[in-house]
Amino acid sequence: MTDTLGSYRESGFAGDLGPGRSAAVLVVDVVQAYLVDGSPLRAPVEDAVAAAATLVAAAREAEVPVVFTRVSYQAGGADGGLFMRKIPALNVFEEGSELGDFPSAPRPTAGETVVTKQYASAFFGTSLAATLTARGVDTLYICGLTTSGCIRASATDALQHGFRPLVVADACGDREAGMHESNLLDLRAKYADVLTLDEAVGQLGGVAD
Repeated sequence: MTDTLGSYRESGFAGDLGPGRSAAVLVVDVVQAYLVDGSPLRAPVEDAVAAAATLVAAAREAEVPVVFTRVSYQAGGADGGLFMRKIPALNVFEEGSELGDFPSAPRPTAGETVVTKQYASAFFGTSLAATLTARGVDTLYICGLTTSGCIRASATDALQHGFRPLVVADACGDREAGMHESNLLDLRAKYADVLTLDEAVGQLGGVAD
């Protein structure tokens, strides 16, 4: 991975964005569907979810805003469009399903924003960009599920909306380790900074100083 990233850098890719003036943590789709045995979306993401909980706790301690996303479809999935046709397993997110709920940690607390979406990106068809802009946020520490899907789409759209996407690698998870690593590499080369959990927590701690 390091050699590949070096090759990208030699070709003029993989610049550093760094944090801006005002940050928020974006927790993408950390919900029961990926954690409960028997769910078609079940994935080995327990370590990533625990890391995301650590990141959220650090943000709250530093009084950095935390925004959560979740997926929800009306009964029958008509608002899922072609995405739901492509991935029929998304029917686990139809209204009323417990699989769309958050785990015990990380979980939104009173006053924290929860964005409901129907597609991969946290920005597509939602009020997220307007909410962040109104709060003066220019930097997003992004964590959640899954790296190759909603994390990648959300980080790419964050950049395109003028926010600095800082993807916290340890706090993102995927169905396959190879997909996780390859997508982090491509994000680092083209669309986002990729940080460790320790780096992100350290930066958030600096906000509180």
